[in-house]
Amino acid sequence: MNRNDRLSRMLAALLGACTLPVQAANWLLLQGTEPPGSAGRAKLWGFIQAQYQKDFSDPFVKSDGTEVYVPPKLIGPDLDDQSMFNVNRARIGVRGANFPLDAKTNYFVLVEMGNNAITQGTGAFARLTDASITLNHIPGARIRVGLFKYPGAEEGLQAIHVFDYINFTTVSNQLLLERFPESTDSNRKASPLPAAMNRITRPVGAFRDVGVQVFDAFRRGDWEHSYAVMFGNGNGLNLGNDNGKGNVYLYWSSARIFGGKGPRREDWKTFAWWQKGRRLDVYDTTRSFDRIRWGLGTKYLKKPFRVTAEYMKGKGMIFQGPHRPQDLFNDLKADGWYLEGGWYIPGTRWELDARYDRYVRDENHPTSASGDRSRFRKFTLGAQYHLNRKTRVNLEYAFRDFSSDTAKVDAQLKDVKGRFAVQVTAIF
Repeated sequence: MNRNDRLSRMLAALLGACTLPVQAANWLLLQGTEPPGSAGRAKLWGFIQAQYQKDFSDPFVKSDGTEVYVPPKLIGPDLDDQSMFNVNRARIGVRGANFPLDAKTNYFVLVEMGNNAITQGTGAFARLTDASITLNHIPGARIRVGLFKYPGAEEGLQAIHVFDYINFTTVSNQLLLERFPESTDSNRKASPLPAAMNRITRPVGAFRDVGVQVFDAFRRGDWEHSYAVMFGNGNGLNLGNDNGKGNVYLYWSSARIFGGKGPRREDWKTFAWWQKGRRLDVYDTTRSFDRIRWGLGTKYLKKPFRVTAEYMKGKGMIFQGPHRPQDLFNDLKADGWYLEGGWYIPGTRWELDARYDRYVRDENHPTSASGDRSRFRKFTLGAQYHLNRKTRVNLEYAFRDFSSDTAKVDAQLKDVKGRFAVQVTAIF
């Protein structure tokens, strides 16, 4: 081997060592479906995310000079200031198989100890987010039971510790990230900081439910087709079923695989999902409402480029804000979409990201024939620097343009401005 060949191989190895993680995975199969004998009895794992966020919105000034803030102008989950350092996620768990008794049975347990909408307001130091058993005994019909992520939108189904942005799109945050008020949660009008705007005390749904799911994937050459059917309580992380009603979840995806495997697979995936359940009005138990959500989208990832687009629509239980829990029980409609992309700069540890999302809420509000709609537009620019395969730094700035047909709401939304965020993620 001559000197030039050695230099070429050394350069290729160096660039390979700097390869960044990519996330075009089949999220249904990444948990609990290891080949028989490949999973140990117990593997400890987890991650920590620490961040700082700063909101540049102006308050709405009332005639008496009082400054009024709505939740989009405050940093969650506390919603009492416009800037905040936070350990927003600190999760630790264990997973494995009960091998050698049965190599086809897997388990997964995960606990959240960070300060976020899962733990905030509940009075609990830690909260169980996952506790599931996966049975891989029936070809073509794997079975998962317990508490786990339901099959649905890409932004919710994918693993949060490899999510390319710090904050969710508005459409995912408001339409899919379900809240569960209690009858003791009351409205509280905005006030000067600290605003004490968070009136919902139970944990957010976190794209999870307790139930049973039948699922699998089928490989045909370079194509992989996946399905999932799930029946759950429709009560998020809250164990039990408050109203005796359940939720149905349906999911399908087809992917053209380019190469790689697991969380670093490169492919072009198209997917569709649907879910429906019934919710009891905790403030007026004589009423209940259907909660329907559906969506479809596509994601392309072949380095150095990534592109994702998804459209979502919903009816009933349209979120109006953590300061208005009583207004969550409704038959309103909403829809939204997002388009995002990334560029993995070749030969570096840098990744550049951009995302535009739009959400329209209350399309059929009863106070107006045309609907008192509220519109949320957001354009996010971001960058990631990967220190190594398990540690990275995210930076992002979101330009926001919010408005409403309702004059009182519009007066407060028009002062919503940009938001800056920086986050460090470490996986162990």
